[in-house]
Amino acid sequence: MAPNITTNTNTTTTTTVTTKPVSMPSKAYVTFLAGNGDYVKGVVGLAKGLRKVKTMYPLVVAILPDVPEDHREILVSQGCIVREIMPVYPPENQTQFAMAYYVINYSKLRIWEFVEYSKMIYLDGDIQVFENIDHLFDLPDNHFYAVMDCFCEKNWSNTPQHKIGYCQQCPDKVNWPAELGPKPPLYFNAGFFVYEPKLSTYHELLETLQVTSPTTFAEQDFLNMFFKDIYKPISPIYNLVLAMLWRHPENIEFDKVKVVHYCANGSKPWRYTGEEDNMDREDIKLLVKKWWDIYNDESLDYKNTMASVEAKAGVEKNGLKRFLTAVSEAVGHYINAPSAA
Repeated sequence: MAPNITTNTNTTTTTTVTTKPVSMPSKAYVTFLAGNGDYVKGVVGLAKGLRKVKTMYPLVVAILPDVPEDHREILVSQGCIVREIMPVYPPENQTQFAMAYYVINYSKLRIWEFVEYSKMIYLDGDIQVFENIDHLFDLPDNHFYAVMDCFCEKNWSNTPQHKIGYCQQCPDKVNWPAELGPKPPLYFNAGFFVYEPKLSTYHELLETLQVTSPTTFAEQDFLNMFFKDIYKPISPIYNLVLAMLWRHPENIEFDKVKVVHYCANGSKPWRYTGEEDNMDREDIKLLVKKWWDIYNDESLDYKNTMASVEAKAGVEKNGLKRFLTAVSEAVGHYINAPSAA
């Protein structure tokens, strides 16, 4: 049975929580959650998907204080390490330059403060992992790894790229006109990236944000600006932005896709109706079904996974057992947010 998730309009919580030292892997996956809406379903699906592919590493969920208690309890029950963070905002009175629903995503900058981990893979809550990607943790240090974005959808209509029909996914199709200045640097989708938490980077991010005017895509534009010199593109199989299926199918090896990003309008599996543009495609229907198959699979619930591992002979030497045991020490304990910076 899928977790019973409700939308709670009361975000005030009074629970006092404690922490205790735990022995955790030095690497982890991390996602972000805010508010009392239905995005918690996406995070639950992500947690179960990572278990299905037998990752060696835990999933940390960075939550804002407005995430209600019942949603926190659901995440903990699914083996997530729940870490509360304080919001981060761009310079006062400048948020009108960014799409309103993206502004809260600046809070994701707090994940650079998670220095108990040497390397992390960030994933948006509307992402699902269908094959093991732990090998990405072995990428060389001192780079920022992510998948190049596509500029062809109408939400890019205000950008110079979209206006002239230029897309970095097919850079030879339209030449970048000289009158627009230098060709823009490669631009990544910030729904998935591999990075190294560092306090020095964290403080520099916050300091730079205060002198940087927000732009349309908020924290994604900001991260692209900040990391442009160390950005390294990785294959789109690690972050299939669904629009690529109809905009640049020649660039996608569908059978090899490991990570799917349900970011196209109407594609969130828990809201899917099939009525929006391109949502009646067979490949979209298949990917939505695959997400629901994982979400509804009771054997992937944390408590059932633990029971299954315990029952197997020789589990003491099993890598999954080591991971689950470490996470179990943290279950039931939230990590409180520090004072706001």
